[in-house]
Amino acid sequence: MKVSLNWLRRHVDLPENAEEVAKALTSIGLEVEGTEEPGKVYEKLVVAKVLTCEAHPDSDHLHITTVNDGKDCGAADQRPSK
Repeated sequence: MKVSLNWLRRHVDLPENAEEVAKALTSIGLEVEGTEEPGKVYEKLVVAKVLTCEAHPDSDHLHITTVNDGKDCGAADQRPSK
């Protein structure tokens, strides 16, 4: 049976770390088959607001956008180094 840590935390005090919770449950005789962290795939996700969107002067299907992610940095800072 799958049990949400958030649901469990409503009923008992638990450590923050899911692995520590699994160890504690195992130590009292319960079997823990594994843990899942579905939100972990979104760790590097950045949400930003599109401020402007203009047609690219040399293309009929590309656009130039200006975005704000709430931080004081530009898109050029996000490009991988060669």
